[in-house]
This record gives sequence, structure tokens and C-alpha cells, in this order.
Amino acid sequence: MLTVLLSSPRVAPGLLTWQAWSALHAAHRVLAGTDEHPLIPPLTAAGVVPAVVDAPSSADGPALAAFLSSLAPSAEESVVWLASPGEAPDSALLGSLSVPCQVLDGAYDLPGAHLLDLVSIMDRLRVACPWDREQTHESLLPYLLEEAYEAAETIEAGDLAALREEIGDVMFQAFFHARLAAERPVSEGGFTIDDVADTLAAKLVRRHPHVFGSVSVASAADVNANWEEIKKAERAAKSGASGVVADPPSVLDGVSFGQPALSLAAQLQRRAQRAGMAVPAGLAVPAASVPARVDGPELLGDALMALVARAREAGLDPELELRAAARRFAGSVREQERAVSGIDPQGTPIGDYE
Repeated sequence: MLTVLLSSPRVAPGLLTWQAWSALHAAHRVLAGTDEHPLIPPLTAAGVVPAVVDAPSSADGPALAAFLSSLAPSAEESVVWLASPGEAPDSALLGSLSVPCQVLDGAYDLPGAHLLDLVSIMDRLRVACPWDREQTHESLLPYLLEEAYEAAETIEAGDLAALREEIGDVMFQAFFHARLAAERPVSEGGFTIDDVADTLAAKLVRRHPHVFGSVSVASAADVNANWEEIKKAERAAKSGASGVVADPPSVLDGVSFGQPALSLAAQLQRRAQRAGMAVPAGLAVPAASVPARVDGPELLGDALMALVARAREAGLDPELELRAAARRFAGSVREQERAVSGIDPQGTPIGDYE
């Protein structure tokens, strides 16, 4: 009986399943194709000493099949062949063997283990590729935005098969930026991909007390309400840690003003609405400028296109004009917040507050 033992390059050598260790200890012979096989040291330490034999390349299927068939000339002899880590013989090749054969997974990757491959590849690219060596956070910024838009396009088009690749491109940007940050000391804002994962994991746990804690929720609306309260507390904690008297924590904290104007305007209005604020006075759109019907996605899109056309006819850039309006909106929201918190525009407390 020939047993082809598979292992993973992402799992520490020697961390094998009980079935794998049982097969190894029961085998008459354990063979490997190279003396550099990572399983040899831990197996030898456990009293299972593999023998190294010359094996054909995996690319030469017929030669490899004949070789594997020769390893166990009789059904009574138990032989374990250590496949190269991460490689599994082709099913057609195994079917062509002239001896009984079984494939045994000796180590299983945990979900997400393949991300370790990306870490290794990114390290190598940063050192060995002339283009990758030259990149900075600033030079990569256009690609970060571009890849995100391309992923969004596949979702809009319903091409979910293509989404797999596009999400990978977005992920690559995250790994690249983390690799650049790892080259800086912590005192200069340096961090690693593990720091990124730890920060994200802690945030997700902290903002989902209904999943990881004892908070009870009845609906998605309850989740959103809790989310906003948690974020409000986080902003207050950051403001207190700085020790600087400035604007109070704002519902707009964390909003990226570098995003496209339309998504920026929508996010600002959404944040203000969640905080119970109406559109600040002076920013309400004149009724005459609103189309009669925008109660459907197509009509709304057409209305927005018409507004863009009107802006162009007036010699205005709709992106810049909407961005300016969004900033005015943000300023008005912050004015309301200052009035509620008792802090004037210069950051000075108003009245007798303890």
C-alpha cells in the first residue's frame, strides 16, 4: 500500500493529524524526494527517519507514475511518500498507478491561511521588483482608488465571478500599504499587516456588542443606533486623550473629504440624519430646482444627469460645486454641534461649564 502524505507550507512542520502520525509510525518505509523536505527534521526527532530517493519531476506524469508504482512492489508493504508541501498529485496520475494508493492530508490550512502567501509575496516584490521598490503611499493612492472603483463596477454589472479578482486587487493595495508602513519605526507611524488585522479585529468586536457581548438588539436599526453611540464614545475618548481644547467630537469625524463629491454629500447627510439634525438653514434646495418626480432609481439618475448638464451649460464643474456645497453643509453641522456643546468657533468654552 502506497500512502501519499500531503502537507501545507503554511502549517509548522510536524503539526500533523493523528491519522498522519499513525500512518508514518506504521509504515515500513517513509520516503522523500529531497533532503530539504521540511518534514524530515520533526519526523526524525520523533523516531521516523525518512529515506531520500531521486524522484522524477512532477511535470513528467508518466515517469512519476512509474516511480510511485515502484515504491510499494507488494500489497503487504506499507510505504509513505512525502509529497512536496502544498503539492497534490493529479487524480489522473494516481489513477494510473499499478499499486493500491491512498492520499492522506497530514495538515489542513485554517481559513485565511493563504493570506500568509500574500505576505511572503509582498515582501519579495518590495525587495526584488524595481517598480515595487520605488512606490510610496502617495504614489499608490491612484491605484487604491482605481481598484476600489473597478470592484464596484463588477458589482454594478452583476459580474460576481469577476469580483473575485477585483477584490483581490483591492486586497493587494492594503497589503502593499502595510508593507510600506512596516519599513518605518513605530515612532514615525510605522505598523505591520498584523497591526492592521489586530486593529480591525478589535474594532469589529468593540462595535458588535450584540454579537461578542451581552447587548440585545431586535433589528438592524438597533444595530445602527448602537454603532453610532459606540463611535461617539470612541471620538470622545480620542478627544480627551489629546488634552487639547478644540471642537467637540463630531458626527462627521472620520468622514473622508477626499471621496467623490456625490458620495461625500450622501455620507454627510446620512451622518447628520442619524444625529437627528435637519438640513442646516440656507442649504435647503429651492423647490423649483428639483424635478417633479425622482421616486425611482432611473428617474433619480436622470435628474442628476440633468443637473450635471445644467452645471456644464453654466460653465461650472459639477464635482467642484457639489464638493463646495458639501463643505458648507459640514460647516453648518459643526456649528450646530458647537452650539449644543457650548463651544464657540474658536474652540473656547462658552459660559460656566465644569
